[in-house]
Amino acid sequence: MSENNNDVHIHDENCDHDHEEVVTLTDAEGVEREFIIVEEMNVENDRYAILVPADGEDEDGVIMKIGQDENGEYLVDIEDDEEWKKVVAAYEKLTDEA
Repeated sequence: MSENNNDVHIHDENCDHDHEEVVTLTDAEGVEREFIIVEEMNVENDRYAILVPADGEDEDGVIMKIGQDENGEYLVDIEDDEEWKKVVAAYEKLTDEA
């Protein structure tokens, strides 16, 4: 995953650069599916990725936390309800401002 400079950039039809970063996620049943990272954002010193299905079948996106260890960056589910509420509120604020 590419490094983020702490700025949020919403990728939309006005973008004039190549920004598709595709990741493969595996669900609980072991089914793999490709997603495109369309945005990264910071909330209270943590980074999050906004993903949409690469196949375009679903309109709903997914928000995941970006973790980092000695092997690089990885995506994890947000399991804490309070953290989820903060991230969704921050995302809604960004989309309202865009």
